[in-house]
Amino acid sequence: MAKATLIRRLRSFVRSDVFVEIVIWQVPASVRGSQHAFKYSLALIANGECVLRYDNEAGKGDHRHLGSTEAAYAFTGIDALTEDFLSDVKGWLDDNPEGEDREPRPDNGDRR
Repeated sequence: MAKATLIRRLRSFVRSDVFVEIVIWQVPASVRGSQHAFKYSLALIANGECVLRYDNEAGKGDHRHLGSTEAAYAFTGIDALTEDFLSDVKGWLDDNPEGEDREPRPDNGDRR
């Protein structure tokens, strides 16, 4: 049986108490509810709380969480997913202007 392959893993602080975490796997079969060969979770964590997340949890398909709101997400590819997520991260940071912003940068665990 084929195994999942890690495509990208990144954790990067954008403020002293805020970080992004991106984990993307290529999977041998689509996750239930999705129509592609990826399993992913992209999260923005502030003060220990997840304030933004894109994921494709089995059975729910592709979706995003912003605070307590959950909405469907139209997955078109990994690059667009990452761009959409980082755009929402920027929006959240602009709406929550506490601390000094830093550009998310891959740590030693990034695999592309």
